[in-house]
Amino acid sequence: MKQYRLLSTMAGALALAAAAAAPLAASAEPLKAAFIYNSPIGDAGWTFAHNQGRLAAEANLGDKIKTTYVESATEGDVERILLKFANDGYKLIFTTSFGFMNPTIKAAGTLPGVAFAHATGYKMADNVGVYHARAYEARYLSGIVAGKMTKTNVAGFIASFPIPEVIRGINAFTQGLRSVNPKATVKVVWVSTWYDPGKEREAAEALIVQGADVISQFTDSGAAIQTAEERGVHAIGVGSDMSRYGQKAHLTAVIYKWGGFYTKAAQAVIDGNWKAENVWGGLALDMIDLAPLNAAVPADVAALVAAGRADIAAGKLHPFQGPVKDQSGAVRVAAGEAMADGDLLGLNWYVEGVEGALPQ
Repeated sequence: MKQYRLLSTMAGALALAAAAAAPLAASAEPLKAAFIYNSPIGDAGWTFAHNQGRLAAEANLGDKIKTTYVESATEGDVERILLKFANDGYKLIFTTSFGFMNPTIKAAGTLPGVAFAHATGYKMADNVGVYHARAYEARYLSGIVAGKMTKTNVAGFIASFPIPEVIRGINAFTQGLRSVNPKATVKVVWVSTWYDPGKEREAAEALIVQGADVISQFTDSGAAIQTAEERGVHAIGVGSDMSRYGQKAHLTAVIYKWGGFYTKAAQAVIDGNWKAENVWGGLALDMIDLAPLNAAVPADVAALVAAGRADIAAGKLHPFQGPVKDQSGAVRVAAGEAMADGDLLGLNWYVEGVEGALPQ
């Protein structure tokens, strides 16, 4: 496996960091770009999708770029990894987990000649941009599938951490579910990890015991899909197509498409015109989508999903289009309005239809 090995100490990296502090400029040499992942690449999921984006950038840019990566990085290691990359001449670095935000900002402050792009965060600097996909758009569509396929009117959701990104995903899934099946509800199990097949399997089992016959997730392994396949219920993957884990169970997946963004960012550094940006693209920018629907999904449901996808991409439908109520029944978004981006980015409450309380 082509993986970047960490051989230097923090002290050694700091001693040479100044060498990377030149202004961003075009270069005749191939661009060296690095990626830091928080879980194994595997063959499906969040990190797999980012790595597919890295490979797409390589394919698109050919000999103009050389890339490498670190997988399964911990938050405590990120600053050291970043300094090592800069020390070795990497001029574009992508950090692909929310928890990598603060070490990215800290390291970038000493490395003005390096361009950084951080996935899912909100802190920026002159040489740190942020990027994410509007996954809630595809989550809403997956909820439509779940709402039409459930027999028990109970869907389950395996959640990682109670941050706005994850809460937004739960709520969007619920909005889509109840748009076609107002009687359906969503039960949530929090696992406090992005990737732990054992915990994800246990969570899926717990949700199935509680009556859920469609399981969605905001975690990275295929364990929930495998469990659903074994137990004869349905599941919806995330990150990439996860159908390999359960051909019968897997209805679809929320998939991320990073290749275009990674190619564009790298080309900008190559051309010497990269600048820190806040990129949040959805269906319209082809940064998010659904995996192919299972053949078990009826044609009329597939048509509903296709129509919803077209309307969201065209700006005719918003997954948080009012009226949107919270669990207490209070209207949070009035009829005729849509939730503003700022409110979406700070979302910290459940919509009507989600059972239980948010972890404190």
